[in-house]
Amino acid sequence: MIRPSDVLRPLPRHPAAGGLIDCPRAHRWLALLAWGEDRDLYTYQQPLDGHPSPRVRVGGRPLLMLSAYDYLGLAGHPEIDAAAIAAIREFGTGTGGVRMLTGTTALHQELERELAAFQGVAGAVTFSSGYIANISAITALVGPADQVLIDARAHRSLHDACRLAGVPTRAFRHNDLAALERALAEGRRRGRRILMCVDGLYSMDGDLSPLPDLVALKERYDAFLLVDEAHALGVLGASGRGVHEHFGLPAGCVDVWTGSLAKAVPANGGFVAGSRELVVYLQHAAAPYWFSAALCPPAAAAALQALRVMAREPERLIRLRHAADALRSGLQGLGYDTGASAAAVVPVILGGDTRAWEVARRLYDQGVIASAVVHPAVPRGAARLRLCATAALSEQDLHEALAAFRSVRRGRRRIAAAVNGVNA
Repeated sequence: MIRPSDVLRPLPRHPAAGGLIDCPRAHRWLALLAWGEDRDLYTYQQPLDGHPSPRVRVGGRPLLMLSAYDYLGLAGHPEIDAAAIAAIREFGTGTGGVRMLTGTTALHQELERELAAFQGVAGAVTFSSGYIANISAITALVGPADQVLIDARAHRSLHDACRLAGVPTRAFRHNDLAALERALAEGRRRGRRILMCVDGLYSMDGDLSPLPDLVALKERYDAFLLVDEAHALGVLGASGRGVHEHFGLPAGCVDVWTGSLAKAVPANGGFVAGSRELVVYLQHAAAPYWFSAALCPPAAAAALQALRVMAREPERLIRLRHAADALRSGLQGLGYDTGASAAAVVPVILGGDTRAWEVARRLYDQGVIASAVVHPAVPRGAARLRLCATAALSEQDLHEALAAFRSVRRGRRRIAAAVNGVNA
């Protein structure tokens, strides 16, 4: 039986009466977890042995990994690992300070210069996670007198940042340009300064933001545009520079770029990139730059070396796209719904939460890790398995993955046929 990780054992069934989490939300969560454990459907938090390659081990058992973010297959790259080790020897495991005071090293500044150059903008500033980068940018740039128009499926960190900023926020239907334009026109009539927030590549659907149209709307309504490149960096564009390169647009068409250093770049951290004025302002106005520890030196060094490897090994992008196309077309051929996926994120949309958990469990039994994603991460009725193609997936890996999905689908058909026979 699969069980939650050791830190959760024994799994609590009910909050202690009168305790801190004796509230409706906690009761719902614990009841759901207990239900899932009783049915052996809890496949989360499985502790991996080693780095997230296509072949991982859990408790000594070999498994095929289909849900890790290592898009370019750089996790465990010897040059990147060596850079992190060298950084520990020179700078230590941590900086002992925040960036504004004593936490800045030459390594941070070198990384930020190369990030800006890679992105094609004047400057960049790094933070300890992509989530914090989004919090930093939005809380420093907008407030109650402004307005944010945000894609309903933009990353949770962007939505959370808007709440923290206290800025009036309106979510528009995913990639619905007509709805966005109506909101822009209304906001402009009210004289508000407007920031549009989108993902470059959507993390749950695998589709792209229509950047040329967004830029046109930005210019038409004198608005500003923030694009989160967490899943696009290293994935989209001829050289992996992201959604603007994919569409052949200059990086300057977007006011604020944010991104992660923990996906195609196998490190930790996040960044905000744009004009030099933006970077200097965030260094002094973004709260995490003052009140949160600096990105640790080994992560900064790993990210820096990863950018250099990415530039030197463009063939990784070719392998990534081949793997994504093969995985997506193979799943579609088996009758699975992969939605609007057009890149490395390949959802398998299953509908109900229970079905997603059941299919994830059956795949785990077949030796495949495919993460189930349910509400509130996705809309109700749109639960899915979120698969991530990587450059490290071999033809054999893809063959085994599709064989497992084929076996699961046949199993469901046999169950359905048996039920129909009983009911006949």
